[in-house]
Amino acid sequence: MDNPFLVEVTRGHVVESRHRGSVAVVDAEGSTVLSLGDVERRVFPRSAVKAIQALPLLENGIADKYGLTDEEIALACASHSGEPEHAAAAASMLAKAGLGEPCLECGVHWPMSEAAARALAAQGGQPTQLHNNCSGKHAGFICLACGLGEDPKGYVSAHHPVQQAVRHALEDLTGASHTDDVSGTDGCSIPTYAIPLPALAFGFARFGTGIGLSEGCRGAAERIRRAVARHPFMVAGTGRFDTRLMEALRERAFVKVGAEGVYCAAFPELGYGVALKADDGGTRAAEAMMAALVLRFLKLDDGERAVVEELAQPVLKNWNGIEVGRIRVTRELLA
Repeated sequence: MDNPFLVEVTRGHVVESRHRGSVAVVDAEGSTVLSLGDVERRVFPRSAVKAIQALPLLENGIADKYGLTDEEIALACASHSGEPEHAAAAASMLAKAGLGEPCLECGVHWPMSEAAARALAAQGGQPTQLHNNCSGKHAGFICLACGLGEDPKGYVSAHHPVQQAVRHALEDLTGASHTDDVSGTDGCSIPTYAIPLPALAFGFARFGTGIGLSEGCRGAAERIRRAVARHPFMVAGTGRFDTRLMEALRERAFVKVGAEGVYCAAFPELGYGVALKADDGGTRAAEAMMAALVLRFLKLDDGERAVVEELAQPVLKNWNGIEVGRIRVTRELLA
């Protein structure tokens, strides 16, 4: 079946483009709160599950062993913009394990932040793997390997103990099997597994509440949520959706973008987990969908609401700064 249109893009008073999508909201007992579209179709969550992938680092006591700060724990969950603070924190994590940038296996790209990329180029610099948006996650993987007494070389392989630990954490929280037949390779070279949206949402409901988790895993999840709420800049960067939303809501909501129009969230006070996918992979649609769900489910004060409403209906301007349209969600999502 075709998924419903959940986001529209207007120019003037006319709808110029529309995005189809699917949404699952599930509580920590596994009951469905909201289901829109074909939620059983498996999707690759990609970077949306970085916080779950970071659980073994904390649950095994290795974050404490290396004295990782809250900023560094938040970076381990990040798809960051490659700003100087992000690169420095990734380097610090590696140094605490006695290693450096060459040990990373995530690849090199220019900072996602245009301002950071321009500043680096103006200084005559070249990007390194520290600027990769996944460098914090990979630095966490290297710390995990060293803390387990394993050789970090090849830590991106599905057969490495690090990825085995990560896969177990994902299976434990979501309840979905992460098998080779539904696996792929992520942009940063680690394995990624396609699972249905309700399983993803269930995993984030448990991540947000600790229900059904072991004591160690529950404590690790709480610490990650607290670190991210205290340092939302480290999870994304200047002006980014995740940073802006969590700066406004702090521990009331944990949200994380994934590639190709995927978003996941936990609303701890409600016990809800959220997973959504924009069919065409459009981030602009996925962000509007997530902001709309925050408006739908959370009771917000005036300051919180102003921020979230702006994220749910961003204004589109042309090169002269003239407002030409908006991105907006449809009634199906706001009902």
